[in-house]
Amino acid sequence: MSSSYGGMSAFDRLRARLDGRPHVCEECGYVNEGGGWEAVTSGAAVEYRWACPSCGTERVRRYRL
Repeated sequence: MSSSYGGMSAFDRLRARLDGRPHVCEECGYVNEGGGWEAVTSGAAVEYRWACPSCGTERVRRYRL
């Protein structure tokens, strides 16, 4: 599979991958067409967070380093 994300860090590529996919809120059904994921790192893990603009429910994806 080829990638159009060349020249970006691994973290940037993962965020671009998450942002590029539609996301449906499990609580209210709001459909986000992509974007809005924020990255936070503790040094031992990276968390990508998305908050639903409709109901405020937060979705977290955590990756250990």
